[in-house]
Amino acid sequence: MNRDFPRIITLLRKEKKLSQKQVAEELGISQALLSHYEKGIRECSLDFVIRVAEFYNVSCDFLLGRTPERSGATLNFDDIPDVDDSVQDKLKGASLVPMLNKKILCNTLSVIFDMLMKNNNKQLTADVSNYLMLGVYKVFRSLYSANPKNEQTMFSVKKKLYNGYCDSYMTRFATKFEYATDENCDNDFAKNLKITDYSSEILSQEYPKESSSLFNLIQHTESKIKTKTSKM
Repeated sequence: MNRDFPRIITLLRKEKKLSQKQVAEELGISQALLSHYEKGIRECSLDFVIRVAEFYNVSCDFLLGRTPERSGATLNFDDIPDVDDSVQDKLKGASLVPMLNKKILCNTLSVIFDMLMKNNNKQLTADVSNYLMLGVYKVFRSLYSANPKNEQTMFSVKKKLYNGYCDSYMTRFATKFEYATDENCDNDFAKNLKITDYSSEILSQEYPKESSSLFNLIQHTESKIKTKTSKM
């Protein structure tokens, strides 16, 4: 069985706030065996995968991590909400890959900033925004400066310095918002946060249009991380 199955069946059980004993009884196995499945110690049969899919009302592909969609649907370009009205005009004669990624990123950012607005914490919003802006600035300046003929007067930070500065400040802001949102850190900031309870199911309901982009971004990013770490 792949590495995603143990993680996903554990996630689904916890989302439903069920104990291992309750789920094991429903699936007709022992609690010890279910524990082994959730830890990835034992491999299960295809029949068990089907039973789990039926129990949680998800697809087998979702259980196996082949798609981030519970229904098993795959992401189609036309199913992703457009980020602007002129997107169809821009698509004429262009590669679909940049526009697909643009949709995924913009829709995911929409979810992130909605979460920030609901929390209504100015410092957290500022730290997350500064981190994202620095990343966007780095990418834009790199693309813009790829042509040496492009005028550099719009930038006040020297070309040889901006990359290091950006990395330094991105690390600083990332550390700030990661510390602020870490429930294990004993700080007043984290205690005062009012982040809504979320799960993939709740996110799908709350963001019916954008959640598909979010889940696909997570799957794509983690697949890259796994590939990188497997070579270390």
